[in-house]
Amino acid sequence: MLTYYPFWLAVVSLLCVVAERAAPWRRGQLGLRPELGQDVFWLCFNGYFASLVFAGLFGYLEGGLTASFTGVCGVTPQSLRLLEGLNLALQIAVVLVASDFIEWLVHNALHRFPPLWRIHRVHHSIETMDWIGNFRFHWGELIVYKSVKYIPLALLGARWEALLVAAVVATLIGHLNHANLNLSWGPLRYILNSPRMHIWHHDKHPHRPAGVNFGVVFSLWDWIFGTAYMPREARQPEVLGYVGMEHVSHSLIMRFLLPMFNRRTAPDGNV
Repeated sequence: MLTYYPFWLAVVSLLCVVAERAAPWRRGQLGLRPELGQDVFWLCFNGYFASLVFAGLFGYLEGGLTASFTGVCGVTPQSLRLLEGLNLALQIAVVLVASDFIEWLVHNALHRFPPLWRIHRVHHSIETMDWIGNFRFHWGELIVYKSVKYIPLALLGARWEALLVAAVVATLIGHLNHANLNLSWGPLRYILNSPRMHIWHHDKHPHRPAGVNFGVVFSLWDWIFGTAYMPREARQPEVLGYVGMEHVSHSLIMRFLLPMFNRRTAPDGNV
């Protein structure tokens, strides 16, 4: 059970439910809300069923990436095992930092390239923020992230325990980032992402054209590369979402199956 990611997903989710009830930032947001049923679906699908549904596709992609790397470098990425010999704690730290930086790069790309944005905007359709919004994302993002991260993680050759712990920590921070909690981590805000910081990533009218605060676990990348925005006072955006979302269907079927073509009317250039 302890080696099973869905178990830890359930534990982390329950902890966030309790925390939001104990100390909510937005006190009028404690009961049932619109689209909660959709978010339960996204949590179950992306947190568990997607790995089963796309197992064959992931295996095919990994095989192709391994073959391409081997053809260019003459060795398989798995044979290098760059972390071999390091203790488990160091392996966890390296995997967490490397994985998060790659995700920061991919997240930037999701906002900057229109075909990727049309998938990613499913996540930005959130209008009421709480912890479960962390798993409202289109399954196409799983394919993108897994494809980009596969070779670097294969090169590291970390133990499975390190991969599991890093995934659980990323899920915990991701849940907290979306949670209805007034957390900033104080001086650590320049290293760790937080609800007070991440909510500005979901501002319908972001402070930079491509958005701000792309980090998942670490805010460090955003502070280094100039994409951070975090007021010192505990303010929140007036409206969450994205410009042009009124032209896009809110139905689960359209979000799940046809995000690239999900339009109600002729959209403006921001949709």
